Amino acid sequence: MILTRYSTKDGPTWGVDGVALPKTMTLAFMLCVPVENTWRVLGNIVKNQRKMDAPDIEGAPVIAPVEEDQEVWAAGVTYLRSKVEREAESTVADVYAKVYEAERPELFFKSIGSRVVGNGGKIRIRRDSAWNVPEPELTVVVNKLGEVFGYTVGNDVSSRSIEGENPLYLPQAKCYDGSCAVGPSIVVATAEEVANLPIHLSIKRGEEEVFVGDANTSQMKRAIPDLTEHLIRETSFPKGALLMTGTCIVPGTDFTLMPGDVVSITVGELTLINEVDRNP
Repeated sequence: MILTRYSTKDGPTWGVDGVALPKTMTLAFMLCVPVENTWRVLGNIVKNQRKMDAPDIEGAPVIAPVEEDQEVWAAGVTYLRSKVEREAESTVADVYAKVYEAERPELFFKSIGSRVVGNGGKIRIRRDSAWNVPEPELTVVVNKLGEVFGYTVGNDVSSRSIEGENPLYLPQAKCYDGSCAVGPSIVVATAEEVANLPIHLSIKRGEEEVFVGDANTSQMKRAIPDLTEHLIRETSFPKGALLMTGTCIVPGTDFTLMPGDVVSITVGELTLINEVDRNP
């Protein structure tokens, strides 16, 4: 099943496999109960093609699959390639080696839902950064119990020059307007089902493909349940949360995003496409 969020004349509305859901079935509502309960309800709706007095979603624009007051978090240094690249950019490389090997993962707040860019929206690079990259990431949707509800595609747009200058600058390197994109939809899936998904990144500059890379979530050093357990260990998410799980595709030191670049990320059966704002 695939959940999609639409912008309708009645406001944001969710649909499952093209069947509109009633306004009361928000993502926050779906993530406040055990996943098996929600999956069962959604399965019955799809099976019976019930619209249940829902708004019309036919032809409605698709918007980011996260609600305004939900949170997006991210994990770092979860793949070996990420560890190597972070060491290369940093003046304190051993910090990243320690995180990669440590029992406790690196987790950080990425964005509130109201700042998230959806499929087709514009991402940004900072005006005070000279080295910027997209980070294609499996993004799991987690309910308030820490259970994996499904997955979407995430782009953790980052300033490598700012983070490389000092790891304490991580919030400035990671959290700013246009730095978080997710979408286009949510695929309902278990933690086991997202553990072996292909990831593809393509960056075009005009008609030229200037970077391409492939990876798989099976290359991740940390298990998804380990990341989600640490996420909810001392922080409550009554409306659920989205968790970016780290990247394994990192352009080299000779590459930086430019205004007008088009970034395309595929994870599993979903593809997220965003253009870099021409007026960052």
